[in-house]
Amino acid sequence: MNADGTEKQTLVAYLVAQRAGVLAVVDGLDARALNTSVLPSGWTPLGLVEHLGHAERHWFQEVVTGAAGPLPWPDDGAAPLTTPRAAGEVFAFYAEQCRLSDAVIARTPLSAPPRGRHPEPMDDISDLRGIVLHMIEETARHAGHLDIARELLDGRTGLGPR
Repeated sequence: MNADGTEKQTLVAYLVAQRAGVLAVVDGLDARALNTSVLPSGWTPLGLVEHLGHAERHWFQEVVTGAAGPLPWPDDGAAPLTTPRAAGEVFAFYAEQCRLSDAVIARTPLSAPPRGRHPEPMDDISDLRGIVLHMIEETARHAGHLDIARELLDGRTGLGPR
């Protein structure tokens, strides 16, 4: 395997681990808890999972490839990082966006420049490598937010992949 392939495998492994961490932290929460905000900003755990699905879609489809398929639902005007959708629908959306992201990563060289763009310039993101690193950071950051929310919701700590 070449160096690019080894690096890509490592980056994907970190991204997959962070995604698994997100799901592990919210595993076992019922619909009420998934839709409960415990912080003044008002976001909910389920809303944050949906946000991560949108982030996967945006960065890997819209930015890397320059195009994304339609969303499975219309813009509902929900408060930021909340959702009116059922947990099953949100988790299926997140899983599908991660699957599509993985397919983009598999067929795209790490050095490939994006065909689309992010609304605000991000100087450190000029190729797929930077986008994967950004999504590792974004997913890890929100996994930490979910850790805190979970502790406030039901007192559970130390969740996530072992």
